[in-house]
Amino acid sequence: MSLHSAGQVVQSVKLFSITDSCRKDLVFVDFVGLCGAKKNVGRRRAGVGVNSRSSQRNHLRGLAGKTWGSSIKSVLDLERVKPDSQKRSSDPKPKVADLNDILAEKGECGVGFIANLDNKSSYGIVKDALTALGCMEHRGGCGADNDSGDGSGIMTSIPWDLLNNWANEQGIASFDQLHTGVGMLFLPKDEDLMKQAKTAILKIFEQEGLEVLGWRPVPVDVSVVGYYAREAMPNIQQVFVQIPKEENIDDIEREFFICRKLIERLASSETWGNELYFCSLSNQTIVYKGMLRSEVLGRFYYDLQNNLYKTPFAIYHRRYSTNTSPRWPLAQPMRFLGHNGEINTIQVMYSADVLSHGYLVVQHTKAKIILQGNLNWMQSRETSLKSPVWRGRESELRPFGNSKASDSANLDSAAELLIRSGRAPEEALMLLVPEAYKNHPTLSIKYPEAIDFYDYYKGQMEAWDGPALLLFSDGKTVGACLDRNGLRPARYWRTVDNVVYVASEVGVLPTDDSKVVMKGRLGPGMMISVDLTSGQVFENTEVKKRIALSNPYGKWVKENLRPLKPEHFMSTTVLDNETILRRQQAYGYSSEDVQMVIESMASQGKEPTFCMGDDIPLAVLSTRPHMLFDYFKQRFAQVTNPAIDPLREGLVMSLEVNLGKRGNILEVGPENVSQVMLSNPVLNEGELESLLKDPLLKAQVLPTYFDIRRGVEGSLEKTLNKLCEAADEAVRNGSQLLVLSDRFDELEATRPAIPILLAVGAVHQHLIQNGLRMQASIVADTAQCFSTHQFACLIGYGASAICPYLALETCRQWRLSTKTVNLMRTGKMPTVTIEQAQKNFCKAVRSGLLKILSKMGISLLSSYCGAQIFEVYGLGQEIIDIAFSGSVSKIGGLTLDELARETLSFWVKAFSQDTAKRLENFGFIQFRPGGEYHGNNPEMSKLLHKAVRQKSESAYSIYQQHLATRPVNVLRDLFELKSDRSPIPLGKVEPATSIVQRFCTGGMSLGAISRETHEAIAIAMNRLGGKSNSGEGGEDPIRWTPLTDVVDGYSPTLPHLKGLQNGDTATSAIKQVASGRFGVTPTFLANADQLEIKIAQGAKPGEGGQLPGKKVSAYIARLRNSKPGVPLISPPPHHDIYSIEDLAQLIYDLHQVNPRAKVSVKLVAEAGIGTVASGVAKGNADIIQISGHDGGTGASPVSSIKHAGGPWELGVTETHQTLISNGLRERVILRVDGGFKSGFDVLMAAIMGADEYGFGSIAMIATGCVMARICHTNNCPVGVASQREELRARFPGVPADLVNYFLYVAEELRGVLAQLGYEKLDDIIGHTELLRPRDISLVKTQHLDLNYILSNVGLPKLTSTQIRNQEVHSNGPVLDDTLLADEEIAKAIENETVANKTVQIYNVDRAVCGRVAGVIAKKYGDTGFAGQVNITFVGSAGQSFGCFLTPGMNIRLIGEANDYVGKGMAGGELVVVPVENPGFVPEDATIVGNTCLYGATGGQVFVNGKGGERFAVRNSLAEAVVEGTGDHCLEYMTGGCVVILGKVGRNVAAGMTGGLAYILDEDDTLIPKVNKEIVKIQRVVAPVGQMQLKNLIEAHVEKTGSSKGSQILKEWDKYLPLFWQLVPPSEEDTPEACAEYDQTTAGVTLQSA
Repeated sequence: MSLHSAGQVVQSVKLFSITDSCRKDLVFVDFVGLCGAKKNVGRRRAGVGVNSRSSQRNHLRGLAGKTWGSSIKSVLDLERVKPDSQKRSSDPKPKVADLNDILAEKGECGVGFIANLDNKSSYGIVKDALTALGCMEHRGGCGADNDSGDGSGIMTSIPWDLLNNWANEQGIASFDQLHTGVGMLFLPKDEDLMKQAKTAILKIFEQEGLEVLGWRPVPVDVSVVGYYAREAMPNIQQVFVQIPKEENIDDIEREFFICRKLIERLASSETWGNELYFCSLSNQTIVYKGMLRSEVLGRFYYDLQNNLYKTPFAIYHRRYSTNTSPRWPLAQPMRFLGHNGEINTIQVMYSADVLSHGYLVVQHTKAKIILQGNLNWMQSRETSLKSPVWRGRESELRPFGNSKASDSANLDSAAELLIRSGRAPEEALMLLVPEAYKNHPTLSIKYPEAIDFYDYYKGQMEAWDGPALLLFSDGKTVGACLDRNGLRPARYWRTVDNVVYVASEVGVLPTDDSKVVMKGRLGPGMMISVDLTSGQVFENTEVKKRIALSNPYGKWVKENLRPLKPEHFMSTTVLDNETILRRQQAYGYSSEDVQMVIESMASQGKEPTFCMGDDIPLAVLSTRPHMLFDYFKQRFAQVTNPAIDPLREGLVMSLEVNLGKRGNILEVGPENVSQVMLSNPVLNEGELESLLKDPLLKAQVLPTYFDIRRGVEGSLEKTLNKLCEAADEAVRNGSQLLVLSDRFDELEATRPAIPILLAVGAVHQHLIQNGLRMQASIVADTAQCFSTHQFACLIGYGASAICPYLALETCRQWRLSTKTVNLMRTGKMPTVTIEQAQKNFCKAVRSGLLKILSKMGISLLSSYCGAQIFEVYGLGQEIIDIAFSGSVSKIGGLTLDELARETLSFWVKAFSQDTAKRLENFGFIQFRPGGEYHGNNPEMSKLLHKAVRQKSESAYSIYQQHLATRPVNVLRDLFELKSDRSPIPLGKVEPATSIVQRFCTGGMSLGAISRETHEAIAIAMNRLGGKSNSGEGGEDPIRWTPLTDVVDGYSPTLPHLKGLQNGDTATSAIKQVASGRFGVTPTFLANADQLEIKIAQGAKPGEGGQLPGKKVSAYIARLRNSKPGVPLISPPPHHDIYSIEDLAQLIYDLHQVNPRAKVSVKLVAEAGIGTVASGVAKGNADIIQISGHDGGTGASPVSSIKHAGGPWELGVTETHQTLISNGLRERVILRVDGGFKSGFDVLMAAIMGADEYGFGSIAMIATGCVMARICHTNNCPVGVASQREELRARFPGVPADLVNYFLYVAEELRGVLAQLGYEKLDDIIGHTELLRPRDISLVKTQHLDLNYILSNVGLPKLTSTQIRNQEVHSNGPVLDDTLLADEEIAKAIENETVANKTVQIYNVDRAVCGRVAGVIAKKYGDTGFAGQVNITFVGSAGQSFGCFLTPGMNIRLIGEANDYVGKGMAGGELVVVPVENPGFVPEDATIVGNTCLYGATGGQVFVNGKGGERFAVRNSLAEAVVEGTGDHCLEYMTGGCVVILGKVGRNVAAGMTGGLAYILDEDDTLIPKVNKEIVKIQRVVAPVGQMQLKNLIEAHVEKTGSSKGSQILKEWDKYLPLFWQLVPPSEEDTPEACAEYDQTTAGVTLQSA
């Protein structure tokens, strides 16, 4: 799922369509004007088949040859896993997975399989698979040469006819099929190395008693391979091996598996080891794959064009790697799986550097990070895995994972191990990728046995969590399964001639619908499997039932799994107040921690919110001591995988965790499940006590303190070693639970507590490295843990549970204090009991943990445990190696001794004589005099206000001086400038007016800030020629026209503003599209200069936005199509931006609706951001924005503000350099923001590689903000961030203030440029040689390493100005251009008349009608078009069909559609019906994909068939009738009306705050599927509601001819009582929902909700 190559591009243009001939030629949209060479490629249709593509091919060659070769530089050595010259030992000691390796490989893709149920082999199946692959070109990516694909491949059974034919030509006897295996190998290119590799392979086969019958060079056509792919291309050969001694197929396959493992191990110590790779080695299956675009695969391998290549099945796969140096071995299918998706939990499995191969294809979307967890656990298992089938050879199979391989490859090898050890393929996948089986109404009715199966394995195998569509085959079974969230599309169909198809999209093959007998989709956690030998197809229920009943799992679970009984909380404090105070001081508590965090969690049961970002120094730069947790930042999902929505989709999440020994996963038996089960990881004192008493766990308490009587030096390291030895000994003596405790009866001054995170990490790593980790669980009994981030760190580094004894004691002390008692008595605070206070605290921790897991896209705590999903800022390698091995720490930092001193500085506070009588306030959250330094402090804002209001240069230089002398606050403060040029006169430097055009303001939504602030900022930026940002929430069209009525600075158009001039416009040049889609209408999009897709925001990356109800005024509600006073919550980045190919699709949609607007994607800095940015650049974005962790103006949980995201200095450096290495830097403008305050900041960002610069908080301060930091309360004293009329009247700002500020910043910048001797910004962008480290001594350490920022991989071919002035990237030739060029349609739009058209459509035609809608919206607005454009499409529509429709567009599709139908539509009509006389029953077939009507603001949709997951998510006003949906339908709906005439999935109406729904419930199964948090469920009793329902069904029958609808109308009295009406509180008093509604007031007008 990577970006597009030229071919892709083309294709991308056409990306989706499929019917008569999946026009492969589309495939080449010209790379979006990448290099300015625009070719007009017509929309020719190519014939079907492999050979009809020559015309397209020539076009492509020309394109690739001319433009790309010269214009792009890329890294040619595609990182062949760095050939080590030195030999490596052949049996490496387990080492922990390294996050850096893992981050470098991520991908997303398109996949499918075809299987003949009669097990009949034919060449037709190969041909169909290649055709389908070509129609998924848009789901793959291409490198900078626009021709090297990220990878595609096909797995089939072995084509014996073809191979025997070859053997006979060579004079070799025909192969004995039962006893012969075929190996498909990538060998070293170099002749000598290849000979060495072959010799080694022969040696192992002979040693194993196998005979090599011959080698066959695989015939290929090198001319079709892209430039980069050719540079990396291996020598491809097949080896034929005979096994004389085995008869059983499973034993034969096991023997090949062992041989392959032995060969890999031998190779790992050779110089050519990284160049040897087995695509497959099997007696059953073979894999043909490569770093090729999908439409080239069949031309590259001549075998695939040979009619003798016959197979009964094929799995095909197209890869989109976010990284642009894809490697040949990482193409898929793997040996066992094809995977579309990402695994977020991968735990390290292989420690050798050799890529291992497997047999899965995984369609992946999730970030690799989780990989770390899975790999670590898998490696820990190595010593305990045993199975009689291996006859004692288990040790030869190691290692079981490889951190340098992709997540798909690692999942594949885990599955391969299980299957080769005798598990059925379906069982292996149920065990590795379990469904969300708790609270699942359908599962508990249809196959309740599965619950026992999942419960049995839950404590033994951590789920490989992440969005994934997995296709698998061992040659006898072919199947597919979907992850627990259903986040990848998977559609399947079966035809009369007994062939089953599964694919990421419909329309990838021309199919005659009258021959289709079944059509469906895989829902979340579902599986479909085909037994080739018996010809049976097993759907989900049958597969799961069969596997779950194979052993008495229920009996074993009941007899051996011991749930921990909840214990009561204590009802009084254990310690007196003075002792509590001393403990809090010793363990590092601040009064902010107690009051703002612990007490607010205890009183409200939720995490505290705050605002205005994080402006204190990083812990390592701070002069004040910090707890160790503060050096860690949580990672979060961004683009490569989706965050999960813990608020609305929490039903797929779980905090359960099992304690005790984990058994041998290869064997099944009752003893494996002998564990203790916790419902969540937060323990109270009583629960810890009962664990200590459990006779089977044999818990051992290990005290964690270090002794400094002999000095601090070395004391911590010595103690850690002792602690690890004690843990080791305890486990070897049979203890299954290690309790690391810092609880002492009396504190001693010379025995400080080890930071508990360090202790847990060190023990966890030690046990992994010694093969003991599976034998025991770790629990922390600690005083050093009270915030959600701290719990997450402990769990992420290995603890299974935590008893936060001092935090609980603090809750009790707070509840018993006289102050609290008085507040409760007087009613100023809600009354809670002492038990309730502690329960609230634990509840807040639990929901905070769910949120932290979800922002990384992980559903299960058991998968998060040990997954190390953090980055480290400020700890040196010594500490990382001991306790956090594998985590990224780019800038180095503290040594163990320095950490010991920092710990000690807290500890001594408890013992000094003059200890304060109350806790110190460190000022980490709120600014306070004498506390921690804050970048946005009152002094700074006063100086700035003075400078801009008085327009005084001298006042600005005082402001500058203030910033220059501040304490070191951010990484850029550690650098100074140097230049080898002599200064030049200021007059020679580019003018300020040109510099300010590079400035933008942050995406602050109207709603979070007041209308006055929002409009003043926009006017100022428009005066300067810079860009303001609308933020999330739409924009009032009144702002789009220049003012002409200004008198004395006032305008009747915008009466609330002052300081205006004629010619001002209040429009925001950048209009934002966020996950809530508030205010996103076709007209909003059509009037933008730039469109920004918000994936993440600095204040809380990985989470959605939130606007409190009291800020939703009538004006805000109108702009957002919602209800006044109802809080607006946007989902986390999900729905249509959760994976790289979905993001590429949204970018495509936006380029479609407004081809004049550049599209930017907003990301937040974190390790691996360069890889993500490469994916985004390949996805055709024009601009990439990197925000720092310190940004953010809106309300956000404190832990998110403080502990997520990284500094932009590292983010920009990594992004700029990765893009250059990948040859993609010229394609995108790089913009950066986060804490900018001056020209110096801009200069630093420029030198690090950025082209444009964003200012957020400071722009608010310049317009009058006084940093009161109460934005989230609606009480802003100066009306900057309030919606209250009386406060807004106090707004002091005028546009000129901001204009002055930016001109001063530009002048400051000019002064520095002149000093350095440079004439323009272009000359310094990316020139890191202008920086050198400042000579300053930091309080905590002298061991920071800044080389990463100073490094330089080269410069782009174009200057920054040339990059900024490029044309908008194009979607290439699209169907909409043909429609708009049609005379009849053009006339209808111009003259508001009627046009009627019928057009063929294919799956590569994406976002069809979007551009037509954009043209109408630009001309007439959202409602002004009086004409009619009536178009009927025939075929399979690509993604986003009918997006952004406007009133007057009536669209009909005869056929089927993929995901995102009707996305953002604002009016018109969309009808989808199957072809006439289909072979299937329409109401049982899925004919539209997932996430239909996302963010719709009007119009009507009628679907004669079922929809997929998340139907009508965030629908504001559209009306729809559909005949069934998947999970999560009606999610986040705020208006409109949806009628569902059939079955729905679970979690209906989560977060639905407006609109109505009517659902037909014929078998009484609906109620348990509804999320009852907000909506109420009632029968349709109101006469107006009955009329609304009936009218919509009548319209549905009229438009679609639905037989289900006709039947309902015919027997209306029978069906009406079977409908339920879902009513959110805001609709309870409407005539449709309220039977008692007074008819007279209603009149007769019928209003839809």
